[in-house]
Amino acid sequence: MAGRQRVAALAAIAVLASGLTACGGGEGTPATPSGSPSASSAPPTSATPTGPAKPTDRSPHGVLLSAQLAMQTARRAKVSYRLGTDAGSGPIFWAPKTAIQIKRSTPADAEQLIVVDTVGYQGGDAATAARNGGKHWERFSVPPDQEGHKEVPYAGLIDLLNPVEALAAATADGVDATFVGEEKYEDSTVEHYRVTTTAEKYAAAQTQLSQSRRDGLRAALAPGGSLSLTVDLWLNDKDQLVRLQRTGSGDSGGTDDSVLYSDVAGPLLSAQAPAETDTVDTGVRTVSPLAR
Repeated sequence: MAGRQRVAALAAIAVLASGLTACGGGEGTPATPSGSPSASSAPPTSATPTGPAKPTDRSPHGVLLSAQLAMQTARRAKVSYRLGTDAGSGPIFWAPKTAIQIKRSTPADAEQLIVVDTVGYQGGDAATAARNGGKHWERFSVPPDQEGHKEVPYAGLIDLLNPVEALAAATADGVDATFVGEEKYEDSTVEHYRVTTTAEKYAAAQTQLSQSRRDGLRAALAPGGSLSLTVDLWLNDKDQLVRLQRTGSGDSGGTDDSVLYSDVAGPLLSAQAPAETDTVDTGVRTVSPLAR
């Protein structure tokens, strides 16, 4: 695909010139004040690299490593997803801190979900206002994880949507990647790659997550005890992930997830906390993992 060699060279230079920010943040970091982690206000990343420089080869593994770097650098995108029976869309930030603002398109307890670092909000609908004296949003936090780190609300959903986590699983040791071919996607041509792994290996690759979050991710990816997991990834000409699909089957259930990424690194994306005057504080609550 045109421009691939140039993109690879730039990716290598970027790694040598600056550090990488770990994905899936939020654990052990101070809470962000109510507001928006928009692209214009997000501070530059300054963490040092946690691994060797990415290769510039265009083998399937090398391309997926380049994609991992591209999405780490992007830090944000708009997602449209279908995860089992749950579907929705909205912006997601995976660095420097975690944030989402999701509007669900399937029936659920809450019409909208917002996370700003370690503070969660749900509601945005008439039913929430009716049970809270006219206030449309409920604010809450969740208990610390098993290691005592501050937990991120809706972490189970975020870990299934985070593109850097998917690419970490696709480039993990012992996971073979194959190039399926070039395909038309919307108005452009994309490259389709496929890896076969397991829910256990997928979760184990997320070394930046707490053990409790890895356990939750593994369980969410393996309903019915599925043993194998096929991960399909479609990349644009900037090695950015634009489509993700996970499929797997077990004795009593299966995985069939689809996530579309658009406006990658979009400068106007934001996840805005609701107005304090329209919010009721419900304290600490346990947010269950995403139901299948």
